[in-house]
Amino acid sequence: MSGRKERLTVTVDPDLVAAGNDAVASGLADSLSGWVNEALATRAARDRRLTALAAAVADYESQFGEISPAEITDLRRTDQATAVVVRGRRSRTPRAATTKRTRRGVA
Repeated sequence: MSGRKERLTVTVDPDLVAAGNDAVASGLADSLSGWVNEALATRAARDRRLTALAAAVADYESQFGEISPAEITDLRRTDQATAVVVRGRRSRTPRAATTKRTRRGVA
C-alpha cells in the first residue's frame, strides 16, 4: 500500500465498529483505521481473484464449450473421493511426564 492516506467518511454498522475496537483493544490491530484499511484491502484482493477466475472460466468455455452441471457434480465427487484430510496434532500428555511415571513403576 502507498504511504499516503486519504481521509474517508463512511457509515458503518455498530457491531462492526465494536469488532474493530475489540481488535484494537486485543492488539490485533494498531488502530480502527488500520483495521478498516486491512478489511478493504482483503476485499479488494478477493474481488480481483474472483474477476480473474471468472475470466479464466469464460476463456475455458469459449474454447471447450459451457461447463455443464453434470461435469461440475462429477468433478466434485472426484475431488471428495481423492481428497487428503490433514488435521493438526492431537493434544497429548507430554512424553517426559509419561516417562517419569513409567520409571517409578506407576504405569
